Amino acid sequence: MVTFMSGLEFWKSTFKGFQDAGKLYGIKTVYTGAQQFDINQQVSVLEEVIAKKPAGIAITAVNGKALAGPINKAIAQGIPVVVFDSDSPDSNRNIIVQTGNESAGRVAADTLAKNIGSSGEVAVLYVAGTPTLEQRAAGFKAEMQEKYPNIKVVASGNYSGEQMDANKAAAGIIQANPNLKGIFAGNSPGALGAIVAVKEANKKNQVKVVGFDADNSLLDAIKAGDAVATIAQGSYNMGYWSMNFLFQEKHELMNPVDGWKKNGINPLPSYVDTGVNIITKDNADLFYTKK
Repeated sequence: MVTFMSGLEFWKSTFKGFQDAGKLYGIKTVYTGAQQFDINQQVSVLEEVIAKKPAGIAITAVNGKALAGPINKAIAQGIPVVVFDSDSPDSNRNIIVQTGNESAGRVAADTLAKNIGSSGEVAVLYVAGTPTLEQRAAGFKAEMQEKYPNIKVVASGNYSGEQMDANKAAAGIIQANPNLKGIFAGNSPGALGAIVAVKEANKKNQVKVVGFDADNSLLDAIKAGDAVATIAQGSYNMGYWSMNFLFQEKHELMNPVDGWKKNGINPLPSYVDTGVNIITKDNADLFYTKK
């Protein structure tokens, strides 16, 4: 399994699912990735993995276009590749296993609207160039526009994916919009950065934060009342089903049509949605990742 920002707790749950499925088949599982939100670093890591000629690769792409070449290289060498979470649609991958990110953004909009009385000014934080976060932001904006006429999205803040940068983006939005009532951040570092910005502006009671993903630090913030909710992806399922699809493809256990491999027919479902859960103070304890 190859990720980026490899220390994120989110990936621990994903790899746990990957490991559990691997145990069913007696497969050795290895976790690696870029330590930072860094395109070149993840490309290098993937190239190193390909050189080891593994039986299969599950990867989440920090940047879909940049990773397309290395992914295609692996596939050309006969290594099955499943992309999960963050897609590389320009690659030759057969399947993406992920959250329906636009619909998840709509869930975030509904959750924030409920917590601000369905009126007022809100903002969204996302990472430009990362399809998953762009889709969440698009779904959030669309739901607000279509369903909540008394809510106005007054700002869209772009950040690098890191908490410190999200903090700066959120602080600027809060300063520029004194009547702001809510912020949706597209990942957990974004939410944690927004939470700090809200506290620094002494607006905890005014500005409600809804995050995305279920890192332990974000769950702590929800239990402390610093955020009202987060939208949790089916991270375990992403890993679990990624392994299952890799195994099925590697051993050609499915036969959608005779001669599928020779004729370039995709044997796998092209898209699998692993769903979301809304985490609040009431159910946060259920979602902690064990150390």
